[in-house]
Amino acid sequence: MVRLQIHIHIDQHPDLKSQKERLSSIPGIGDNTAATLLAFLSPLEWFHTVKQVVAYAGLNPRIRQSGQWAGKSPIAKTGNILLRKALYLPAVVAKRHNPVIAAFCDRLLARGKRPMQVVIAAMRRLLHLAFGVLKSEQPFDPNFGVA
Repeated sequence: MVRLQIHIHIDQHPDLKSQKERLSSIPGIGDNTAATLLAFLSPLEWFHTVKQVVAYAGLNPRIRQSGQWAGKSPIAKTGNILLRKALYLPAVVAKRHNPVIAAFCDRLLARGKRPMQVVIAAMRRLLHLAFGVLKSEQPFDPNFGVA
């Protein structure tokens, strides 16, 4: 019932509807994830850079070092837990169906990263793509930026 009301609300507002369509153009992001991203990232003017969006989601690395000692760098987890939860399964799907993220994940696995590290990196990359699509007001293009 609530999801239906959310989708009706988005469909009644032309700006939200066009933003949802642009987000849905990214392989791995469905209607529910697009609605969640719109809820947490609106208004988009709050965020000037993608680093701010990543920090808001808590997907930025937390640096652990003291002097010459440097430990592992887990994610900060200081951001919005609901946004991180909403990005987990879409990142798993995008690893398989999104050509940009699939190539990225293959490179990370080849470098010896653990599977969960790869999923978290895919979540972050998916958030980068979503921010770029919303900011540029263009649908997802897998060939954009490929040299």
